[in-house]
Formats: sequence, structure tokens, C-alpha cells
Amino acid sequence: MKELRGISASPGIAIGEILFYTDQHTAVPRYSIESEEVDAEIRRFREAVEKARAELEELKEAAARENNKNGVDTRFLDSHLLMLQDPEFVETAEIRVRERRCNAEWVVQMVVHEIVERLRAIDDQYMRERSVDIHDVSQRIIGHLMYRDRISLGDLNREVVLVTHDLLPSDALSMNKRMVKGIAMDAGGRTSHTAILARAFEIPAVLGLSEITRNAHGGSEIIVDGNRGRVVIDPDPETRSYYEKALQEQRRREVELMSLTDPPAETRDGKLVQLKANIELSEEVEAVFAHGADGVGLFRSEFLFLDPGRLRREEEQFEAYKAVLEQMDERPVTIRTLDIGGDKVIPELDGQDEKNPILGWRAIRFCLGRQDIFRTQLRALLRASVYGRLRLMFPMISGIEELTNALDVLDDVKRELREEGRTFTEDVPVGIMIEVPSAAVTSDILAHRVDFLSIGTNDLIQYTVAVDRGNERVAYLYEPFHPAVLRLIRMVVENGHAAGIPVGMCGEMGGDPMATAVLLGLGLDELSMSAASIPEVKRIIRSITTAEAEELVGTIMEMRGYADIDQYVHNVMRERFDVTAY
Repeated sequence: MKELRGISASPGIAIGEILFYTDQHTAVPRYSIESEEVDAEIRRFREAVEKARAELEELKEAAARENNKNGVDTRFLDSHLLMLQDPEFVETAEIRVRERRCNAEWVVQMVVHEIVERLRAIDDQYMRERSVDIHDVSQRIIGHLMYRDRISLGDLNREVVLVTHDLLPSDALSMNKRMVKGIAMDAGGRTSHTAILARAFEIPAVLGLSEITRNAHGGSEIIVDGNRGRVVIDPDPETRSYYEKALQEQRRREVELMSLTDPPAETRDGKLVQLKANIELSEEVEAVFAHGADGVGLFRSEFLFLDPGRLRREEEQFEAYKAVLEQMDERPVTIRTLDIGGDKVIPELDGQDEKNPILGWRAIRFCLGRQDIFRTQLRALLRASVYGRLRLMFPMISGIEELTNALDVLDDVKRELREEGRTFTEDVPVGIMIEVPSAAVTSDILAHRVDFLSIGTNDLIQYTVAVDRGNERVAYLYEPFHPAVLRLIRMVVENGHAAGIPVGMCGEMGGDPMATAVLLGLGLDELSMSAASIPEVKRIIRSITTAEAEELVGTIMEMRGYADIDQYVHNVMRERFDVTAY
């Protein structure tokens, strides 16, 4: 049995068989090995070479049978087999493992890179073309070393727990969600996009494990405890029995919470809080209704572009927005304009290979720079507005200049649609996300130009405390209860209310039950979260008075450090509301 600790990214417990997944985008890990591990690592390399050889022999036999029918040329497989027998390649790899004391898959990648570079320098077309064969064979070896399953996540036909180094948003969107029972990942944090999607799909997940891909083997049994950030590989009978009982209790609690679908999120002294859902795809609307949401507080429109990874034409976008608005049946739907860049990259677009993308050309900056794309989206959104209660929201506004520019483009698009005789809702409410400290500090200025404010804590925390939210090495510093973050939230709420507009929160902090009482005490009017989080948050709101929440906030605002605040809030929420941290 092997236990690893990571970051609780999506609550729940999953028990199942490991599917070790990597693809061409997944980086080959590099890690050091001890002197006494060198011989075992070389044996692991030789076993991978032998598996690759057996695989190629099998392919050669199958291709030879096809050759008799269809004239298939199998000679390229002979060159692949010759490489596996090449003493220069095999011996060089083994020597490097001994000298560098480094894992075999990294060594294979390094040795192959050197060979390919030498071949490409030779003025001979045939030799240069052999680099393709070498790359293909090396991927077979690396695949076996990393226990890589050659399978599309969309084609899964058995229940598995996904173990991976990292997962692209497009991979998460395309996977067969009914068959993925849990996710365990080396990289990522609680607000990475894999975590966000896992919560949206109600899949237990533990991220930031660093070494899960080094310790896990495809086909082994694994337990993912998304409540406590714990992963257990090959559990012993006692541990498995404990988690089987915990899984039964989890299901009982879920049934109990679903009884809160219909009642409003109203405090014991009568304050009503709007609870809405964050969604990525129109297919999630069913879950929005099932969990009793008051509407959609954040529709991340960029996921239309990330899956399957191409730009969407106006008509395609129009149909997608229209579908959500119609399905929501007059409940409000807040759609955020395209928020790409940073860790959300669309391969078809140029200019997304920046050295520091998190601080670069992303979100509203990208849209104002690529107004052809921006205007197309605004046209589709406005045209769809007549089919429901649309609210339009601009991401990552850093100051009044960006907001003014965005509003000018919106006004121009409206004028264009009028001239074409297109129908749309003239007074669509427009809001902005407060994700940048400069926006929070100047929210008194910004609030007078919009109809609502929505605090995006994922980025606001990241920028306020200077922590890359996708970096597991500094994830411990990503602290929602940092005094600076709490002060900024309070400032935004006060400035919004002074301007007479509502203030909501659509960041992941809004769906964290540990933060519910604090956010209520800070005066938020609306919380938007993954649909599955709504019943638990509603339970807490219905169990507290506004005065109690404000008293809690008054106490923590006097504290100086996030560790003290975090501990105090966790104690209160556990003892008063039976909330489990995750």
C-alpha cells in the first residue's frame, strides 16, 4: 500500500482501477534516483524495450497477413526493430542512467533528441527521414516506461480512475465522464481548470501530487479521497473497508442534501442569497436544475473554443448561447466573453506562446486586440439575448480604460445589428469580473459604468498574493482567507452597494462551504459555483443568521495572518455547521 498527499480539488471518494493516461502533449517527467535504484531502473528500461520489440513483432506479423491481401509494405517495421537492437542507442541510454542517476524515460527522450539532431545535420534525405522512425520507436518505449495506455478518453468503455501528470481542458471535456470515477494528477491546484471541470462533472479529484505518475501502475487499484486530498494505491483490506463505508455515507449525505433543491437560500433572519451555477457547456443545464440553482452565474464561453479546439463561427456560437438561454426558461444566464490566454490556449491562434502568459495577452486584452473575434462573439450573444435573460460579463478588466473600450465595441456592434434589422435585447445587463487588484481598488469608479460586479477569486487571489494557481510547489500559499484578499472583497462589496448595484462571486471560493459564512458576513448578494456545491452551501445559509455571519467576519478581520484566520474559520465551520474541509 502506498499513500500520497495532494490538494483536495473536487470532493468525494472514488475507488477503482487505475488508467494511466498520457498523450503527446504530456511532458515526460524527470526525477533523480538513488544509487541503489540504478540497477532496477536499467531493468525497467530493458523491460520497456522488450515490450516495444514484442509489440512491433506482433504488428509485423499482422501487417504481413494484410500484405497477402492488400499489398501492405511492412519494411518500415523492420527499421523500427533494428533501432531497438542498436547497441549505440541501448548502451548509451543505460550509461546515461548510471551516470546521471535519472529516470529512464527522461534519458530515452534525451538520447533520442541527440540522435535526431545528428541525423538532421546530415546532407542525406534518407538519413534525415529516419528521424521520424526513431521518434516513433522512442514513444513506444516511453509509453511502456510511463505505463501509458493508448486510448482516447472519449472511447472509455469501463470504469476507471484517471492517473495523469496533467490534463488539458480539451481532454477533460472530451472524456467519457460516466466512466471516469476519479482523477489523481501530478500537477494542478484547487483552481486549475482540471479542478474546475472535475467539480462541474462531480468527479472526485486530488491534484498537486507531484509523484503519482511515478508510483502508480495501470490496472492497480486506487482510492481517491477528494475530501482530504489523499490517494491510496493498492490499499490494504482495512483501508479499503474504511473507504467503502465512507462512500456509503457520502451517498447517504448526497440524498439528504438533495432535499434542499426547492427551498430558497435564505438565512434564518430572512436575507435571501442568489445561488447560481458555473457551467462550461450547454449539456450541464440539466445539473443546474437538478441541484436547485437560481440561474447560471458564469458560463465560461471559451470552452466552446477549446473543444474541439477551433474558432467558432457566429452561427455556431449563436446556437450554443440560444440553447442555454432557452433551456434556463427565463432564469438569468451570465455569459462571460472569451477568456483565453494564460493556461487556456487555442492552438489555432497566434501570439499565445508568451514567456509570462498569466500576466500577458489574455481575456479582455486579447478580445480588444482581436476585435474580429470579439465582435463576432458579441453579435452572437446579442442575437441570442431575445431567447432568455442574458447578462453579459467582461473578464479581467483592470481599469476604466479597458471597460470603456469594451463598452464602445459593444455599442458599435449594437448599432451594426440595428442597421441589419436584427432583433436583440437593447438593455442587456452588462457586468465585469473583478479579478485584478487594480480593479478591486478602483471598483468605486468601475461600478458606475456597469449593472453588476462579479468577483473572480481564482485570479484575484493569484494576483494579490503572487502565486501561480497551477503550480503545485507554491499551492500552499494560495490562500482565500489571506487578509489582503478579504479586505479587497469587502472593498468591492461596499463600492458596488454604494453605487446601487449587486455584487456576486463566481470564483471557486464561492462554492467552498468553508467560506460560506464569511462571504455572507461580507455582504455578497450572489454566489455562483459548480452545481454540485449548491445544496451544501444552501444548507449552511439556511442554518445561520446575518448577525452571526457578520460577527464571524468582525472577528477574523482583527486577525493578522491567514494561518490564524484559516484555522479559526475551519474550527467554527466544523463545530457549528459540520462542514468537512476539502
